Amino acid sequence: MVISQKLLNPGEKIVVSTRTHPKALLLPLLTLVVLLAAGVLFGVFVTDDGTALLVVWGLIGLLALWRVLWPFLDWLSSSYTITDRRLITRNGILTRRGHDIPLGRISDVAYELDLIDRVLGCGTLVISDASTHGQVLIYDIPRVESTQRRLNELLHGLHGGETRAHEGH
Repeated sequence: MVISQKLLNPGEKIVVSTRTHPKALLLPLLTLVVLLAAGVLFGVFVTDDGTALLVVWGLIGLLALWRVLWPFLDWLSSSYTITDRRLITRNGILTRRGHDIPLGRISDVAYELDLIDRVLGCGTLVISDASTHGQVLIYDIPRVESTQRRLNELLHGLHGGETRAHEGH
């Protein structure tokens, strides 16, 4: 479970709890490989000057913190949770941001899948609500079609239909 239980109201049950698909980490991983390869190549071709090598590895370390560690921490600290009452989004490393949408305000749920998303099994969840924001896009949700179905099932139950969300389907 991605979200802390202390963020839930009494009696509130989690239906879906996830974070962004790990595909968000592919570019930082590729960046790390390129940075390490650049450092090794520099070390092989410039073995005379220890100071230059130290400076290059220091720069590689700073770039790795900025382009690898920071995106990983951002991925790790972001969560998306659907309960039987609301949609909860939380993200941010130093400054935490949260957005809650009561299920009763959600008017439509759709998803978008591009070719890469279909291959990786993720997509964008498009939630339309009755607020001034209009739409909330949640990118790279794993198993987005299943998440959309479960959310629609909850909304159907909220508006007088039967729901199976509490049965764990």
